[in-house]
Order: sequence, then structure tokens, then C-alpha cells
Amino acid sequence: MSLEKADAIVIRQVDFSESSRVLTFFSREFGKFAALAKGAKRIRGPFDAALDLLSECRVVFIRKSSGTLNLLTEARLTSRFQPQQGGTKDGLSRLYTGYYIAELLCSLTEDFDPFPELFDLAKSVLSLLSSAETHPSTLVVHFEISLLQHIGLLPNLFECSVCGCPVEQNGKFAHWVSQGGLLCHSCRREEYAGTSVSAGSIEILRRLTESSPDLAARIRLTKEQTEECHKLAVSAITNVIGRKPATLRYLQM
Repeated sequence: MSLEKADAIVIRQVDFSESSRVLTFFSREFGKFAALAKGAKRIRGPFDAALDLLSECRVVFIRKSSGTLNLLTEARLTSRFQPQQGGTKDGLSRLYTGYYIAELLCSLTEDFDPFPELFDLAKSVLSLLSSAETHPSTLVVHFEISLLQHIGLLPNLFECSVCGCPVEQNGKFAHWVSQGGLLCHSCRREEYAGTSVSAGSIEILRRLTESSPDLAARIRLTKEQTEECHKLAVSAITNVIGRKPATLRYLQM
């Protein structure tokens, strides 16, 4: 056992008893981990409001041996997720977007696998969702693609996976999900059926992987571009986790 400290985002809550919860955190220092928070459900519990879903907090926990639940001893609120701050009309949509981000972090990361860049990405996107001047749909696509890039599962967006021809500015391609790449019109076959995506949307996806969350938040995509980019990302995510994310149904893309 060891006493550890971390900056973390609360990405999941599960009731454990009448007064306690099991919290899943995504931290800068340790990646994802779960811990038992005794008394967390009490109105005047030891953690106050630091453990609300999607809140960022400074935590202290006892790291137990493998197979044993870690124990949270202290949590201090750093910042709260406020998707309706400033009177935004689409606050509910931004809230669901935050839940979607939390589910992706839960589903696509391993326990105690430190990933500070991914923590910083999630922190920035959640902060930007609180601003009425950002576009939630673009932030969703940016987070999806950046997450896939960070964990090494981003599809090859530069050439056809069969013939190797480069992606051009015109034409439609298919996302070959099982092989993590694209198929040009000439190589596309019935057995390779996949999500269609235009060369223009592929170029947008490339740019988003190179953009910071602040820059991505100011980009406004067309409805068609948003749908194509989002469908490609969801296809890749679904292939990895074996199902569609549960919170996906609540997104308004």
C-alpha cells in the first residue's frame, strides 16, 4: 500500500453502500483508477462537492495491491464542469457531450496507465464546453479523433489501404474499420463495406488531429462534414470496445 496524490477528473460514479460510492478517476499522474469514497453520499460528507461527475479535483488515495479497491482519503475541488455557464441555450447538449467524453475515457483507457497528454486534452475540452462561443459538435469530433490518435488507433487518413494511392481532394472513400484505414472507389468492394467519407472531410480530420482544443472549438463544420467525421470516429471506437457508447444516443450532432 502507498499514499498517492493526483490531479483527477471524476468520470464515473457507482453507489457502494448507503453512504459510500466507488469513483472512477482519470488523472494526470496515474491515468484511470477507481477508489472507494467512504461517506461520499452524505450531505455533509468528508469530500463536500469535490466528487461531482466531471469535476476536476486534487485527490489523495491509498493505492492497494492488485485486485483490491483503492481507498480515497481526501478530495479538494479544483474546478466544476458548468455546461450552462453564461446562460447557454444548449447547456443540456453540452452536458451530454461531457458524459460522452467521460464514457470514452472509461472505455478506451487502461487502469494505471499514465497519459498526461490525454488528461490535458479532456480538461481543455470540458472547460471549452462551458463557453457559449464554442461549437460542441466540433469539440466532439476533435476529442474522438485526438483520443484515437493518442491511443494509437486512429485510421490511416492519407492513402488507400489496398492500392496505396493518396487521398485526393475529390471523391468518396470508405472507412475499412477492421483494418484501420481507407478504401478508394476502385478498391471498394461489398465485403469491405464501411462508412463513406469524402476527401474534404478526411482533410478536416487531419487538421483536427494537429489542432489544439482552443483552435478546434472555433471551427464550424457543415452538417455533412460533421456527420461524416463523427461516423468515422464512432465506427473506429465501436470496433475497439465491441459496442456503441451508451451516451452516444443523447448527442445532438
